[in-house]
Amino acid sequence: MIEEKVHISEELEPILKQVSDPEIPVLSIIDLGVVRSAEFNNGIAEIKITPTYSGCPAMDVIGDDIKAALLEAGYKAKVDLILSPAWSTDWITEEGRQALEDYGIAAPLEASADKKALLGETQVVKCTNCKSKNTQMVSQFGSTACKALFKCNDCQEPFDYFKCLI
Repeated sequence: MIEEKVHISEELEPILKQVSDPEIPVLSIIDLGVVRSAEFNNGIAEIKITPTYSGCPAMDVIGDDIKAALLEAGYKAKVDLILSPAWSTDWITEEGRQALEDYGIAAPLEASADKKALLGETQVVKCTNCKSKNTQMVSQFGSTACKALFKCNDCQEPFDYFKCLI
């Protein structure tokens, strides 16, 4: 597990909790763990965000959404993209994991289980519809590159699985 200190101003946190991931609108950028710091510096809200993976197309939208939310709240904002340390699915909050499941996306497993699931060695990814673990991977890539497409062998429903990144 990656232990990375996050600094978020109490004044800025509720505003940033209202900013959603554009690819998973039920997940705030706080719960996704992409906000690494949010502090005031000389009256300007300085926000540092980390992409879920290099080249993630959502980061520009997230940066614009952060600026718009802060402007609406009366703050000037500066958003910086930081690449180190690399984002990890360990940074998704428990609330975020539950929001994923409720939305129909299986939350990431721990790294060794994830590898076995993606290699088809074991059935550990739980169906978000019927909760069965009798599932199989259909494709390494789901609706986005950070997800894999699974199918439940019991209820026959397809669902995305958010791949573990550490």
